[in-house]
Amino acid sequence: MPLPEKALIAKIRDRVKSRRVHPAIVIAGIGDDCGVLRLPTGHDSLVTTDFSLEGIHFRRDWHAPEVVGHCCLTRGLSDIAAMGGEPVAAFLSLALPRSLPQSWVNRFIRGLTNLAEKYGVLLAGGDTAESPDGVLADIVVVGSVPRGEAILRSGARAGDRVYVSGTLGASAAALAQLRLQSKRHSSPRSFARQFRPEPRIELGRVLREKGLVTAMIDLSDGLSTDLAHICEESEVGAEIDSRAIPRAGVGKPTRKVSLEFALHGGEDYELLFTAPRERRVPPQIAGVTITQIGHITPRRKVFLLSEHGPGVELTAKGWEHFRS
Repeated sequence: MPLPEKALIAKIRDRVKSRRVHPAIVIAGIGDDCGVLRLPTGHDSLVTTDFSLEGIHFRRDWHAPEVVGHCCLTRGLSDIAAMGGEPVAAFLSLALPRSLPQSWVNRFIRGLTNLAEKYGVLLAGGDTAESPDGVLADIVVVGSVPRGEAILRSGARAGDRVYVSGTLGASAAALAQLRLQSKRHSSPRSFARQFRPEPRIELGRVLREKGLVTAMIDLSDGLSTDLAHICEESEVGAEIDSRAIPRAGVGKPTRKVSLEFALHGGEDYELLFTAPRERRVPPQIAGVTITQIGHITPRRKVFLLSEHGPGVELTAKGWEHFRS
């Protein structure tokens, strides 16, 4: 059973106290009715919120508590990265079932705060409650970006090239393997690399500072769905080369994931962005591989090109809540 609310908050607060704090930015954190933040002069604030729900985003028999905490914060940090910003503070609302061991909560907080420390983010507040069924975590991340420089989804123009960071499909392939093993009553394998994605904070910042990006989004719902978001907001279309999509390798021996996983699998947390044709985008930025996978077109449809004849219209089949 989790500790009583006051004791639980005190335990979390004690862990946060040991972390590095930016006193000029986070004036007051856990302990007051509100966190008090002071952003640098000449900056805009970025605010994002994301759920992590047991049974939807994770399963306790598949995902270690540290992994759940890590991924919970990654969701918010990745959104900040996609805007070209720097994360400042996080706020966590956590609903826990009465039957949940306190040791699970300790390990969840450890995974979250370890990632927060890595990126200089302070857990500055939140809420706790009892859940009637399952763990529910809502993370709010506040970031900062120089005034007027936030990278939006709506800036892509016809002729821009389309790029993606890293490799795609690993998380979806790992989940598929776990489902297969579950049917065979096998013990779930460890997919630590796939289940501990790194938010591309440094990459997003460099892309913004060098003026390379016209539009950007993080790949949380899948390439097909997130590219459709950019095209919709920018009122454009795209042509994507299926052979250029960087597919992740999983398993032992390592095998490339299927094109379906790379196109539609979510939770890669890489960055998908567009850049003007005349700008040279290096093949590696901030230690992350960058791959050109297509270009933006004026017609408002997305086509997938292959070596076998003309392209076919690409349907967005990534993650979408409430879809049949």
